[in-house]
Amino acid sequence: MRSTDYICRTNQFLISKVQRTEILKAMANTFTQCYFHLVFAVKNRDALIKKFWKNELEMYITGIVRNHKHKLLAINSMPDHIHIFIGYNINQLVPNLIEEIKTSSNLWIKKENLSKFHFEWQKGYGAFTHSHSQIDAVVKYILNQEVHHQKKSFREEYLEILKKNEIQFKGEYVFDFFDDGISWD
Repeated sequence: MRSTDYICRTNQFLISKVQRTEILKAMANTFTQCYFHLVFAVKNRDALIKKFWKNELEMYITGIVRNHKHKLLAINSMPDHIHIFIGYNINQLVPNLIEEIKTSSNLWIKKENLSKFHFEWQKGYGAFTHSHSQIDAVVKYILNQEVHHQKKSFREEYLEILKKNEIQFKGEYVFDFFDDGISWD
């Protein structure tokens, strides 16, 4: 073996390129699998998301999610809030993703002139993790929002999610809840 075939000295032993390759093959890789259920509301919980453009909003947000290398599993908006379920790319911080979604979609709604009223997302959000075995249930839950909200208000739903996830909270720091009887026009 030539001297150039040795590439490093470890514990006083020379390791050849072939040996190093075999060692690297045996080393573990890093694997992640994270799923986030994101929830946020229209400012003042106004029912500004209209049924005739909700699909466009969801497609726009889907583009943002995918451009940041997350995998969209489900998205569904109601007149006053939205649920997004993603396979999460750990290379981006959740607050940065939420900020990008809110800022970009807010500007898009204004640019497209979709709301007759001033549209803005409320400050804050919920981000809840789920295991792989819960994917189907969470997707069904999000896609079934319209039926779900015939029985339960957004306030009841959100507080229930917080309690199920054992998140301690103070009422004054939860979304503003004004009218719990919101449905599509």
